[in-house]
Amino acid sequence: MPKNGYSTLGLKPSTLSLLESLTDTFYPGMFLPSTLIMLKNEVRRGSYRVDMHPVSVSRSGRYKTITVRSDIREWLDETYAENSAAYKKRYNTRCFAHFVSYFVANLFKSKFAAQHNVIKLKESDFEWLRAEYQKHRRAGRAFHDTSSFERFADSYVNDLLGRVRAAREMLAA
Repeated sequence: MPKNGYSTLGLKPSTLSLLESLTDTFYPGMFLPSTLIMLKNEVRRGSYRVDMHPVSVSRSGRYKTITVRSDIREWLDETYAENSAAYKKRYNTRCFAHFVSYFVANLFKSKFAAQHNVIKLKESDFEWLRAEYQKHRRAGRAFHDTSSFERFADSYVNDLLGRVRAAREMLAA
């Protein structure tokens, strides 16, 4: 919940349309300011990092205001304090509003890049994993935690990914 209430941000129409397209793509039916809350939480959780991408943001048009929670505004203020020099050098930003426009554009690019590296599977693709789970439960193997399917799946898939990484390193050497 917000600490002190709400705040407003001034965004150019191009940035606002980017935010709307991201909302429609990843969070259909969600309220526009809620998208910023979700994005902030994903960045803080470490789902992806906001990198500087070669983006071009139109600075034309009149600013439109969007009401956001105060914790989002504080997060943007903190990010501005940390990155304003780099953004000024790379994108020639002159004020907080320009910074927010470029930061939001980079946030979108980083989100899309992170989603590009995600494997999307259906539940039916994991029938083999359920069969392995049943096999380990029957055998009583202690290698994987079999107290629940979710825990077993996490440990088993992590073990498989570790083996793939080790094989990749051995082949690259």
